[in-house]
Amino acid sequence: MIQKHKGILTVVSGFSGAGKGTIMKKLLADHPDRYALSVSATTRRPREGETDGVEYFFRSREEFERMIADEALIEYAEYVGNYYGTPRRYVAEQLDAGRDVILEIEIQGALKIKRRFPDALLLFVMPPDAKELKHRLSGRGTEPVDVIASRLERAVKEAEGIGEYDYLVINDVLEECVEEVHSIIKNEHRRVTRNAERIRAMQEDLASLNSGPQRGEQS
Repeated sequence: MIQKHKGILTVVSGFSGAGKGTIMKKLLADHPDRYALSVSATTRRPREGETDGVEYFFRSREEFERMIADEALIEYAEYVGNYYGTPRRYVAEQLDAGRDVILEIEIQGALKIKRRFPDALLLFVMPPDAKELKHRLSGRGTEPVDVIASRLERAVKEAEGIGEYDYLVINDVLEECVEEVHSIIKNEHRRVTRNAERIRAMQEDLASLNSGPQRGEQS
């Protein structure tokens, strides 16, 4: 008997302001039974409207470093002066249940995930061009000029690592972008390397059929 497919661990990264958070929210709203969004822990302060346990688990620096010491994170990284990390238990439970787990994390953490979990699927989200990225960052109205400049400077460095990802997703029209992400993950389930058990079962069944009495032969 072929066991139910495990979920695919999918990492979504992108420049700050690329819209990856908006993409993930709509993806989960459109396909609530298929995907699980892993909520990251962070030491940054909540933005207006953000809730602990929903957008992030907001933790003090001391609490976060205790999680590191307890090996309660599958990855963590420091970004613009704050820690970000992925809690281990939730991810494992959701994958075993057959749900595709989405990790929305920065490039440092994404590459750590790829080293630890070679089967992880890595997607990088970009706006159509750099001018649009700056426009989106400025349009938030939630961060001072120096923070925006810091995020743009960080984007220059992040761009050097895009080649480590499996797919590039351009976030221009939101609905089209969300459907593209869904199609990529759905098609990934059919990759031959992810279907070894199903292929082996077919090979065994064919061998069994072929070893039985052939047409016209006496049993």
